[in-house]
Amino acid sequence: MSIAEKEQEIVEEFSMLDGDMEMTINYIMELGEQLPDMPVDKKNDDHIVKGCQSKVWMAASANEAGQVIFQADSNTAVTKGLVSLLVRVLSKEAPEAILNTEITFPQQIGMNRFIGTQRSNGFGAMIKQMKLYALALSSKTQTDA
Repeated sequence: MSIAEKEQEIVEEFSMLDGDMEMTINYIMELGEQLPDMPVDKKNDDHIVKGCQSKVWMAASANEAGQVIFQADSNTAVTKGLVSLLVRVLSKEAPEAILNTEITFPQQIGMNRFIGTQRSNGFGAMIKQMKLYALALSSKTQTDA
């Protein structure tokens, strides 16, 4: 499934909530609960995403196919749900695909209506960090080749 297809799937899921703020926030928190546990040894300052009001930890590695696999966690339920959406969209993708993608689902689902400016800024910081990881893994793959 392509990044665009994964984003479209998210847009369709959120459209079923009819813009109901409470249902949307609850759904985001449920998504966070489904995020695989991040190893405790990666929840440290080396993996903190700068620019987030909540604590967000993120790590990335490449699988044998060269796809980027993200791990993430947060100390707040809503932020964990938001980062889970990004992990869902960008994990198991080639570094180049991540670097060349403009994430559009937040605008399509009207995310700015139910998360404040601080969380929006933090969400942007998470995307930036994921692109930095993709760039680093892309460089590593090219060096190893």
